[in-house]
Amino acid sequence: MFDLSNKVALVTGGSRGIGRAIGEALARQGAHVVLGYASGEAAALAAVEAITAAGGKAEAARIDVSNGPEAERLIAEIAKRLGRLDVLVANAGIAVDNLLLRLEEDEFDRVLSVNLKGAVASARAAVKVMMRARTGRIVFISSVVGEMGNPGQTAYSASKAALLGVTKSIAREYASRRITVNAVTPGFIDTDMTANLTEAQRTAITTAVPLGRTGTANEIAAAVVYLASDEAAYVTGQTLRVNGGMYM
Repeated sequence: MFDLSNKVALVTGGSRGIGRAIGEALARQGAHVVLGYASGEAAALAAVEAITAAGGKAEAARIDVSNGPEAERLIAEIAKRLGRLDVLVANAGIAVDNLLLRLEEDEFDRVLSVNLKGAVASARAAVKVMMRARTGRIVFISSVVGEMGNPGQTAYSASKAALLGVTKSIAREYASRRITVNAVTPGFIDTDMTANLTEAQRTAITTAVPLGRTGTANEIAAAVVYLASDEAAYVTGQTLRVNGGMYM
């Protein structure tokens, strides 16, 4: 089940955290994984080394999705070099937290350029390859914040909410080519980005989660593996919530 042998998968923002976990999970199922990164080459190479040491196939590629045309060109080159692109996981994202009255225009633009425009540019490049193959899987990594909002995260929540509409539109556009497009919305997940929270902050967050705990990057990765697999061939335009019941 969930066999991805002979598939090529690209994970943007794949050098650490949720992206790395997704890359590792896809590789365990047999995919040749390309971990895209904008910075942090050392982390990306470490992730590749971990995957290959475990018997998987992986490589790293610098892809700054905020530069849409350049990202599209690089993704096209990867697909051409490897002969195919079966799975795109648009995971690259940044957060600039600020209350609305303190949110600068350039901060808002920066978040949208990576989280939204970068994801769309990546999907556009992937679709061009997948259309010719008449099959493919695109998974956008959104956020529970895009569904329920959060104080101080207007820019981030706007970008992640927009991805849900993008998911449905692209799913409708390319269903006839057997390209499925879905989104995963993680809840509060333990990653490097959340490691510095105080115990009081962590308690306040977990109190709002019916399951009473934080999630793991591997739990997000498992959802992505399903959506990337043949078993999910009849699932498209959907949002898979992995949030412990934080938003229903």
